[in-house]
Amino acid sequence: MKGFNLSDWALGHRSFMWFLMIVAMIAGSLSYLSLGREEDPSFTIRTMVVSAAMPGATAEETVVQVTDRIERKLQELDGLDMTRSVTYPGQAVVYVDLTTDVGSAEIEQTWLRVREMMADIRGEFPQEFAGFAFNDDYGDVFGNIFAFTADGYPPEALEDYVEDVRDEIQRLDMAGKVELMGTRDQVVYVEFSARRLAAIGLDAQSVLNVLAAQNQIVPSGTIRTGEEQVLIRVSGQFDSAEALAEAPLRSNGTFFTLSDVADVTATYADPPDALVRYNGAPAVALTIGMREGGNILEFGEEIDAVMDRVITELPVGIEVHRSADQPEVVDHSIGHFVRALVEAVAIVLAVSFVSLGMRAGFVVSLTIPLVLAITFVILEVMGITLQRISLGALIISLGLLVDDAMIAIETMISRLEIGESLTKAASYAWTSIAFPMLTGTLVTVAGFIPIGLNASQAGEYTITLFYVIAISLVLSWIVAVLFAPVLGATFLSKSMANHDPAPGRMRRGFHRLLRLAMRFKWITIAVTVALFAVSILGMGRVEQQFFPTSDRSEVIVDVTLPQNASFNATDEEIARFDAFLAEQEEVDFWSSYIGSAAPRFILTLDAPTAGPNVAQVIVMTRDLPARDALVDKIAAYGRDRPGVEYLPKTVALGPPVGKPVQYRLTGPDYAVLRDEGRELAAVMAQDPRLDLIALDWNEPSRVVRVELDQARMRQLGLAQTDVANVLSSLFEGSTVTQLREGDRLIDVSVRGADEDRTTLRALQNLQFASSQGATIPLSSIATLDYTTEQPVIRQRDRTPTITVSAAIATADQPATVVAALTPAIDAFAAELPDGYRIEIGGSVETSGESQEPIVAIVPIMIFIMLTLVMMQMQSFRLLFIVMAVAPLGLIGVVAALLGSGAPLGFVAILGVLALVGILIRNSIILIHEIENLRKAGRSRWEAVFEGTDSRARPILLTAAAASLALIPISRQVFWGPMAYAMMGGIIAGTLITLLFAPALYCAVFRVRPPSPDETRA
Repeated sequence: MKGFNLSDWALGHRSFMWFLMIVAMIAGSLSYLSLGREEDPSFTIRTMVVSAAMPGATAEETVVQVTDRIERKLQELDGLDMTRSVTYPGQAVVYVDLTTDVGSAEIEQTWLRVREMMADIRGEFPQEFAGFAFNDDYGDVFGNIFAFTADGYPPEALEDYVEDVRDEIQRLDMAGKVELMGTRDQVVYVEFSARRLAAIGLDAQSVLNVLAAQNQIVPSGTIRTGEEQVLIRVSGQFDSAEALAEAPLRSNGTFFTLSDVADVTATYADPPDALVRYNGAPAVALTIGMREGGNILEFGEEIDAVMDRVITELPVGIEVHRSADQPEVVDHSIGHFVRALVEAVAIVLAVSFVSLGMRAGFVVSLTIPLVLAITFVILEVMGITLQRISLGALIISLGLLVDDAMIAIETMISRLEIGESLTKAASYAWTSIAFPMLTGTLVTVAGFIPIGLNASQAGEYTITLFYVIAISLVLSWIVAVLFAPVLGATFLSKSMANHDPAPGRMRRGFHRLLRLAMRFKWITIAVTVALFAVSILGMGRVEQQFFPTSDRSEVIVDVTLPQNASFNATDEEIARFDAFLAEQEEVDFWSSYIGSAAPRFILTLDAPTAGPNVAQVIVMTRDLPARDALVDKIAAYGRDRPGVEYLPKTVALGPPVGKPVQYRLTGPDYAVLRDEGRELAAVMAQDPRLDLIALDWNEPSRVVRVELDQARMRQLGLAQTDVANVLSSLFEGSTVTQLREGDRLIDVSVRGADEDRTTLRALQNLQFASSQGATIPLSSIATLDYTTEQPVIRQRDRTPTITVSAAIATADQPATVVAALTPAIDAFAAELPDGYRIEIGGSVETSGESQEPIVAIVPIMIFIMLTLVMMQMQSFRLLFIVMAVAPLGLIGVVAALLGSGAPLGFVAILGVLALVGILIRNSIILIHEIENLRKAGRSRWEAVFEGTDSRARPILLTAAAASLALIPISRQVFWGPMAYAMMGGIIAGTLITLLFAPALYCAVFRVRPPSPDETRA
């Protein structure tokens, strides 16, 4: 290119260039040290939970009166993807999922809008409606979790100590949300015997009113004298369970104390909402989150300092156990990647030194830290942290970012060999190859555009791959044309002999092969097309995958009992499982969360909806072999526990999906839906690879319907609410007042005696007193009818939906199993009644949702590539030749994946798309050289041969650097498939390109081999 020469300008300002390089290295080093550290990149969980209650309603009534009203209103929400609801008797839980088009900055306003929408419809609910609760922190991560256990201390004392620790942690600048889990609420139970009350003639409600009135805090006046004010206080409030037991009562002229007619017990909520155990011992968990943008390693050091001090101050008997340590995990993960990065740098340097010689290799090696240093500065400015994706991107970009420097130095050496001066040779790259290199670099960056513009959750997870590679590749071109000439002019010899005076054996062999490919151009094209067709067929044999499992050593166990199971049954089941884990040699420690999901210690944790029949156990094992062995043991343990589902799994990478194989069955009628769901499960059970097949709602709950005789009740002066309140107080309990103990409020709950509320016989024999003191048997005003009803109803977008899910017991990928099931599922779907349909869920659906944006963006990627290539080539025929090599990498991709057994996952697909840009880049460099030689007076045959020969070496070198640099991450679970795909694609695609592109050029331009006379001439 004529005119301004940036390389020449840099050579004229060498001191300034050296100053910039020194500043870049210092700034890059400082930026690297200050960059945030994470294990995985964060992504926005666009989910809010709206809970609502209408006590006393059945699940079906709650759906109609509560859930459906909420979901109908939410359908007006801008950016709504769908609503998912779980409805229990008297309680609705609605998950509000937003589309990925809603940006992170808009989410807070969207959640505020949800609250406003619920306030707008509050008046539309029945008068029994008890209100809403909102959770818009569904995606909060608690990377540090400590379990506190106590020997000989009551739960409230342990909670007080943990509260003090929380206050200490909360004072740290980087501390985010800090919460306690596993606390036990203190309760004073007043347990009445219905028969005793009836015998004495006491009305339970009157007793409750007396207790509540005596315990109230009410103003009692002020005496104002001439000189001062004297406050009046009335005694009588209860300060303990003992004082409550001594409360006086009166009936028909006879005085009693509360303890004469009821058992007063200070204890804990029974059943509790949730419990936490550490290694089987009751515990209180302290979950610690970090503020956004903090450095997890620095925050971890601050937490360690606080905990070291706190532990020394705790009394004997209270022990602290770290159950989740994200700083340590991040430190290990970052260290592992840094080692891989160092290995990749060493490989690239070795390629440079071996191929270019010591001096030239040294110059190329100096460009690597320069590019990395400036990249670190830009990453810090953009707020990008060092984590799995960004570090992997650095390793991938290493083999690509030396391409421009290699070509620039190779060009400089070629000019020195013909006798040019250092300055002239160093500036020649700008005029000859700089802009084809820029086009090639931008085309390579364009290959990663589907990552940068992917709006899915998986795209958000991997987007730093695009940022890091785009930044580093553009910087590599700048360094190649600005700094590399200065480095070359400084360190290369002033005069260099021809470094390749005579072609060696390999080069002579390549010459023969190249001439054959050019001479028999149509055969070369046909063979290449045939190989490509075979690779397309072979792609069908490659396993499909969404994201692989993590290399963390935790085992996550989801435990699910029947939906009508009590909390006590779940607690007993987990106690047995705790005993089992205590005997397993693979286990280091474990934490059990009963009635709730574990705190989100990693963003990708799949958290089940809390309920009395669920539990989640997090088990830490010694290493990966121990983890895999324990998964098998837990699976075998679960098979021996009929009626209880044990689902052992490892930490997932990427967005969570639950069980990998899922089918959703939707339809209007609950009974039909359940029946068809069981039939669908039977169809899935025909595949022996599937295990733990389950419906997410199926089992009905037993119900006792109390059919009231309304006429008889009117005669006795009773209303339906009178009976319902008695029954509720007897079996469920009702809070009548509170004891005040410091800043702690202790509910006083009235309920029936143990023998009256734990058997059905108690209901049959129930007697209660009317407001006039008369004893009334329940059997005199009601009959009992035994039936069943749904304990839970699940919906998606207001449509009842049953999800039939399954784990995979073999090494097969979910997509493979789903593909095999497709004929049977299609046949089953064809027999469904009108209004019922089946949808695929699980990892196959999520993978498809993540790939849809890629497919939508590929045309944009191709358009940008076509535009860049056309700007450079200025010829439709040359454009066709360059773009024709783009898909050839698939030949090597399929061979590499089939040979290694690696699956084609989401990240590997991104790598395959990136190959398109890499191969087009090589083709641009090759065709540009051919055209330069043709313009210099060579015949087309000579230009094709000489251009291919001259560019084969730098193209092969850059391909070697790009592919070999991927070796360190090919051993990793997450990056392995992408590394294999890219290595196979780069190697095969480059080798084929060096033969196919010349042959295609000859075919397009009808280039014929020279005649024997022309050859001799």
